[in-house]
Amino acid sequence: MENTDTVAALATPAGESAIAMIRVTGGLCEQIANDAFGLAKRPAPRHASHGSYRSASKEVLDDVVYTFFSGPKSYTGEDVLEICCHGNPLIATRVLEDLLERGCRQSEPGEFTRRAFLNGRMDLTQAEAVMELIQARSDRGIRVANNQLRGHFGKQLEQLKQRLLATVATVEAYIDFPDEDLPPERKEAEIEAIRAVLTFCSRIIDSGKYAAFLRDGVKTLILGEPNAGKSSLMNCLLGFERAIVSEEPGTTRDFIRERVIVDGHCLQLMDTAGLREAESGIERQGIQKTVELSEEADLFLLVLDGTLPSPALPDSVAKRITAKNCIVVRNKSDLGERHPLSEQLCGLEQLSMAAISGEGLLELRERIVKMIDAHLAHDRDDLILVNARHSAALKELAECLASAIRNFEAGEPAEFVASELRGAIEAIGRVLGRIDNEDVLDVLFSSFCIGK
Repeated sequence: MENTDTVAALATPAGESAIAMIRVTGGLCEQIANDAFGLAKRPAPRHASHGSYRSASKEVLDDVVYTFFSGPKSYTGEDVLEICCHGNPLIATRVLEDLLERGCRQSEPGEFTRRAFLNGRMDLTQAEAVMELIQARSDRGIRVANNQLRGHFGKQLEQLKQRLLATVATVEAYIDFPDEDLPPERKEAEIEAIRAVLTFCSRIIDSGKYAAFLRDGVKTLILGEPNAGKSSLMNCLLGFERAIVSEEPGTTRDFIRERVIVDGHCLQLMDTAGLREAESGIERQGIQKTVELSEEADLFLLVLDGTLPSPALPDSVAKRITAKNCIVVRNKSDLGERHPLSEQLCGLEQLSMAAISGEGLLELRERIVKMIDAHLAHDRDDLILVNARHSAALKELAECLASAIRNFEAGEPAEFVASELRGAIEAIGRVLGRIDNEDVLDVLFSSFCIGK
């Protein structure tokens, strides 16, 4: 991949639409605009203009709206040309093919954002936030991703780096004078400064699980005995018929996964096989899958047939259920008789509803949101969307800081402390992308869309 090339790509989804947009970035943008639209001078930057796009052979391909962005004040830091044509895929393809004839190259996935990063328009946390924003599954996820895209995470890391650099400067000042010790009060102040950075770092690492809720949804396991109404409940929450509902017990043999937004929270619903003594090998496998899913679930909706005594749960499932992550849904409230909950379940939050008709759905949604807000969700929009790459570097950062504190407190030579602090600063640099190699960048940007 040559960053000196001019590249082009369709930036809107393939298929028919009102408008399709082709993006171009690189040194040929001005020349292409002048030739394609018959301009006598450099196109006005950041000004949307109407014109007829003429191919290299002078054929009018479409009437379009085009905008020229002059580097470095553009998304990529280079000259950028955006062409909005009619959304017929044939027209968009012909425009793109003409751009390739004019010397452009088809862009690689994520190449526009990669160039923005390499040209200093954003740090690596902001580049990753572009994909987080595209893939956000809730309003809150969009807000948090936007904060990260605006540089919220990067600025915080830069502040941590500056604090550590100041401490390194203080410590290294004594390396050249081994006979002099850091005054006790100054030493304690530096230890506290490192400890403050470590505390903040640990908080970011811990927020990773909350970021997973925004990224993937709160994993919500719907479980219970066969024919208790689990599939009816899933359909009720989704608002459409996704799971098969039958009077025959054991209809659900495999699990079904769907996402739904409940008051701004994304739930990843999982409808599972009923818990009972299996009558076939296939059903036994489905029940085993339910047990396995309980290990990764964040929230449980335990569906009971309210007309029957509550069943005993398998120990492997019961140990995962607490008053903070489980709501007992006593289904079939329209059929009358209520049985008391078993001792195993009586401490859990419960409500009655009729999933088949939707009676009680509003209350269930309110209970779900209340439980998520109280025990699972992070209540601030300045949450950091920590991914696996961040987490690995931040854990290394935390280890370096903890080691620096231990060395400081044990009276080890200043060189030892400074070395650990330098390691911590390098870990911050890796998160920001200041010292990443090409292989890391290739993997990261390959997951982006072409044209982004």
